[in-house]
Amino acid sequence: MRAIIVREFGKPDVMKLENVPTPAPGPSEVLVRIRAAGVNPVEAYIRAATYARKPNLPYTPGTDAAGEVESAGAGVTDFKHGDRVYISGDNLSASGAGTYAEYAVCTRAMLHRLPPKVSFAQGAAMGVPYATAYRALFHRAAAKAGETVLVHGATGGVGIAAIQIARAHGLTAIGTGGTDRGIAVVKEQGATAVFNHKEPNYLDQVMQATDGRGVDVVLEMAAHINLDKDLSILAPRGRVVVIGNRGRIEIDARQAMARDAAILGMTLFNVTPPELVSIHAALVAGLANGSLNPVVGREMSLGDAARAHEAVLEPGALGKIVLVI
Repeated sequence: MRAIIVREFGKPDVMKLENVPTPAPGPSEVLVRIRAAGVNPVEAYIRAATYARKPNLPYTPGTDAAGEVESAGAGVTDFKHGDRVYISGDNLSASGAGTYAEYAVCTRAMLHRLPPKVSFAQGAAMGVPYATAYRALFHRAAAKAGETVLVHGATGGVGIAAIQIARAHGLTAIGTGGTDRGIAVVKEQGATAVFNHKEPNYLDQVMQATDGRGVDVVLEMAAHINLDKDLSILAPRGRVVVIGNRGRIEIDARQAMARDAAILGMTLFNVTPPELVSIHAALVAGLANGSLNPVVGREMSLGDAARAHEAVLEPGALGKIVLVI
């Protein structure tokens, strides 16, 4: 089979497309023929060795994908050949075999049903973005129906997922973007209001949209730029969940003190198995009833993985980047 292999950490071009043996599923495992694999910023950080977590070399990147069950190992009775699934999980530490490949061996817990109306590319956009958005909203911020959430940087995979999930659970969702097209897409996903974060007065517009009260929750994709600003637009007892950050920032802690506010960090790698079960139960239900509709911003070939790693870190993201295999 064809797979992307990383034999040394470094720039995107360390990822090479190679022919390797097709794996076989062991007991309680499932072999999936991958049709599309999702590309996430964290995979670029890991490949560059700038993330705290590093797999053993050589390895194949990727944790998100969608495809069809090829075969199941002994003990697996609920999946059969041809079943459509999306993959969300990480077996890099165990086998070094990620999802940037034609086939992947998965544990049962990594597989989730993909409804017929959802494309493989959309399925590959589910794992990290939607699980991150769900965990940020409900496991970290404890968001409740009737509250207002601002998605600060709403045009990427996590941002669009957060807008859709928030709306489906009765929250008022507003967002920010940096391009006219991105702002239009976020509005299409159900955001009540979307502001251009390149405009100098956009925070004033956020306060006006909430009648001066501020927002209950901020999901922050670039804390190194926005965290201090986020504290200034929180409602009393508001919460900021830091999803993305690329450096240090100085904040005025009095802003948090005056509001009884909370700054909450998160990473999906800290999720527990019971939390994963609850997350994907909700996501599969959302796919089935149509409240979740992943936006694929760009499809690239498996051989373009290096370019995909460059693109996923560029500003102006619009939906999810996927490798079509």
